[in-house]
Amino acid sequence: MAKKVKGMKPIWYFVGLILMIMGGVIALSGLYYIFYPSQSATVMQELHPNLWWGGIMFTAGFIFFWRNRRVRLE
Repeated sequence: MAKKVKGMKPIWYFVGLILMIMGGVIALSGLYYIFYPSQSATVMQELHPNLWWGGIMFTAGFIFFWRNRRVRLE
């Protein structure tokens, strides 16, 4: 029978989860605005900052999540 591991997850595990969720939502909104552009134009609309920042946040969150997935604090 497998030994149960006691202890808490580090805060960076949950920070990674939140960054992945928020980055995914922002990137999805960027994809939405590619297919359905808004009527009001912004200064750098053609660079699609939602996709860039969503991708950066998702990647950083994945790194935090992946590095702390097996870490337990006592």
